[in-house]
Amino acid sequence: MNFIIWIVIGGLIGWAASIVMKTDAQQGVVLNVVVGIVGALVGGWLLAPLFGTGTINQNDFSLASLVVSLLGAIILLAVVNMLRRGAPR
Repeated sequence: MNFIIWIVIGGLIGWAASIVMKTDAQQGVVLNVVVGIVGALVGGWLLAPLFGTGTINQNDFSLASLVVSLLGAIILLAVVNMLRRGAPR
């Protein structure tokens, strides 16, 4: 059951991050889930020690962990957007 909640929350976080970064039209549901989950990993590595909390990947469903996961997803999308601008389309 945790896996399903993890996927749903990851999808919502990825969707929210894509709206903040204005990439929502380019992404589908699957990519939103991937961005949310991978973004939570990035947030766990970079931001969780600063805030002293976990992420959704660590089964910590607090407000602080959701914010850290969202910020990690935004960082991930920012890096992907920077790399894509240099590549030909």
